[in-house]
Amino acid sequence: MFIEVALDLPLNTLFDYQCDEATLADVGRRVLVPFGRGQKTGIVIHVKQDCQLPPEKIKKALCLWHDIDPLPTEVMYLLRFTSQYYHHPLGPVVMHALPPALKKTTTWQSPKRRVAGIKVKTNQAPLLNPQQRHAVESIDGSHDQFYAWLVQGITGSGKTEVYLELVQKTLERGQQVLILVPEINLTPLIEQRFQARFPEAAIVSLHSALGEKERAQRWIDILKQQVNVVLGTRLAIFAPLSNLGLIIVDEEHDSSYKQAEGMRYHARDLALVRGQYKKIPVVLGSASPSLESWWNAKQQRYKHIELSLRAHPGASLPTIHLVKAEQGEHLVMSSAIVNAMGERLAKQQQSMVFINRRGFAPVLICNQCQWLATCEHCQTRLVVHRRQQQLRCHHCDYQRPLDHRCARCHSPDLSTLGEGTQKIEEYLQNLFPTARILRIDSDTLKSKQWATQIQEISEGHVDILVGTQILIKGHDFPKLTLVAAINVDNSLYSVDFRASERLFTQLLQASGRAGRSADSGEVYIETAFPQHPLFQALIEHNYNRFAANEINERRLIGFPPFCYQALLRGSSIDLTALQEFMNAARKGLAAQQRLKTITLYDVVSPALAKVGQRYRLQLLIQSDQRAQLQLALSQWTEHLYAMAPAKVSWIIDVDPIDC
Repeated sequence: MFIEVALDLPLNTLFDYQCDEATLADVGRRVLVPFGRGQKTGIVIHVKQDCQLPPEKIKKALCLWHDIDPLPTEVMYLLRFTSQYYHHPLGPVVMHALPPALKKTTTWQSPKRRVAGIKVKTNQAPLLNPQQRHAVESIDGSHDQFYAWLVQGITGSGKTEVYLELVQKTLERGQQVLILVPEINLTPLIEQRFQARFPEAAIVSLHSALGEKERAQRWIDILKQQVNVVLGTRLAIFAPLSNLGLIIVDEEHDSSYKQAEGMRYHARDLALVRGQYKKIPVVLGSASPSLESWWNAKQQRYKHIELSLRAHPGASLPTIHLVKAEQGEHLVMSSAIVNAMGERLAKQQQSMVFINRRGFAPVLICNQCQWLATCEHCQTRLVVHRRQQQLRCHHCDYQRPLDHRCARCHSPDLSTLGEGTQKIEEYLQNLFPTARILRIDSDTLKSKQWATQIQEISEGHVDILVGTQILIKGHDFPKLTLVAAINVDNSLYSVDFRASERLFTQLLQASGRAGRSADSGEVYIETAFPQHPLFQALIEHNYNRFAANEINERRLIGFPPFCYQALLRGSSIDLTALQEFMNAARKGLAAQQRLKTITLYDVVSPALAKVGQRYRLQLLIQSDQRAQLQLALSQWTEHLYAMAPAKVSWIIDVDPIDC
């Protein structure tokens, strides 16, 4: 017998090996094979009786491991679909689905110690309001059919309670549930909430922050059907669940569901593919759905449920104020925001400042010659981290000590421009010296401490929160009544056609943190463009108004969801070689027949043209017919594999979220 094996190599092919003991039941099983002068672990994709290669060229598999079961049929289907749709080699796709510990060339050994489970107090389900009850009954009423359900609920509308009720009904039928969340930091909090509701259920989280052996053991427990509920980030979409009855994608609009490096898959879209294969419902939840999902609902491709009431009795949506940023050497935020924060401190209520930029300041400049501190490896400026006395690049992680003299004219007259979370924290600590201020961003956040910090915030041990978008995703702080968002106008200048959508979503999510209990909330947003349609829709908490305006603009310019896109992304340390490859790639695609429905743009540099000493170029391909785009990409990909030089890295990004 012979087996075709998928290996984690950037080659668009499978590898044949002789394996006399293999049977059809071994498809999806781990196998150890010789490769070159070494060994590699792969996955059996096919078992066959004949092989076209000469006998002397066929090597024997070293070990067909039976230490764990093979991948389920539905996961193998999903992996094949992922490879075909995203035009990525099947080997890396299949191996991406395995935990790192199971990719090693050794037999699996279970960890001697397991991470202790979360201990929480059990709680009872609250009474659902009529809108929540309607959502549960509608979705559960079609539990044995595939439907995509868009649950569009305002912030604080109780979408999680809808999820919990649906999970309970699914578990009662003896089926498993997969719940995707956008951030690693959200998984412990959601896991606690689900564990409190279902103390007898086996609930595990699955994400890249877990230890290598613990992550693998959890994956194996799922494979053995010893788990009822899986909570995880985008990689959990490939979890080996065999008896799946429900998929929930929380905050379905979030860009983190799209893999940003390597295989550029979108977990939300793959959730729909998996649900369709299993004939089960897929719930997409958000206060501000992606424009694609919202449009699909309007076109009745998705079923649409709206939750327009806040779940907490007496809670109402916060009042939103638009204020101008005040100019001044020592002014960091407007006096209206400062005064409002002082009032909250007097009432023993909490405030939050949202600024989506970490560090102290984004620019270090010489006041004499206008020199700027820039990264040696990227075409970007270094960010000042004053507390650590460092300059850091947020793209390639390069860092160096903070300059105290200009590198060009040697003047000590240096100053910072702009604000980051560190500067806001320092400014507020000087204004309110007795206030308990907590800064939350990726520089301060440690996943093991996050749950404790959340508890401290909820119990009122923090007066002012300062943070990035980590703070605005899915948290419920009952004592938080004021939210201030500063430095938001930069997104309005972006060349990315999705920038307005991202900004509206961020501001709507941030606003939704205020006034989630009986105390009313207020939101202050600094902007120089108060008449902008985005802000006018935001004042009304009217996502549908914003989406309708945005859809009309997209329709006029012919951008998604009214077309389908793909990007060829190339990078190399050799700019000339990269330019030659990208131009040749464009000519190769242009030479294809039947390209009448394909629009081929010029090769251009992305917004960040150099990262980590590698130059970057991209080429946009667009069509109003998905099938035609996929056909063109299939033919083109073969051409790219044949012509790409070794010094150039490239990848096809289907349905890109940043162009």
